[in-house]
Amino acid sequence: MAGEPMQIGEVAARTEMSLRTIRQYEDSGLVVPSASSQGGFPLYTDADVDRLMVIRRMKPLGFTLDETRDLLTATDRLADPKLSPAERSALVARVRRYEQAATARVDELRSQLTRVEEFANSLRAKLGEGS
Repeated sequence: MAGEPMQIGEVAARTEMSLRTIRQYEDSGLVVPSASSQGGFPLYTDADVDRLMVIRRMKPLGFTLDETRDLLTATDRLADPKLSPAERSALVARVRRYEQAATARVDELRSQLTRVEEFANSLRAKLGEGS
């Protein structure tokens, strides 16, 4: 069940994003608040938070804003029950390419993390030798 719409401060806390970053994503059209308060202030739904989390997760993997927009557009369109089989197939292939790119980037990051951990361990070993 969907929760109550949230103000930007609560969204910032839930996503660990700054207000400024969320507003930048709004300005770029990556996320659009789904509701507004009686006073006209933007309110965000759980779906909006989910969308921001996709953006947040893509960023450290090196995806550009255009790539992020493309993926979000593809996943949004996949929810359309009126898609033809050919359109659905093309969208699934597009999303699959992003999944494959994300997996490759995760593998690269794991490799980098291993090298960094080895370096940190070597420094600890050197400190232990000098004690």
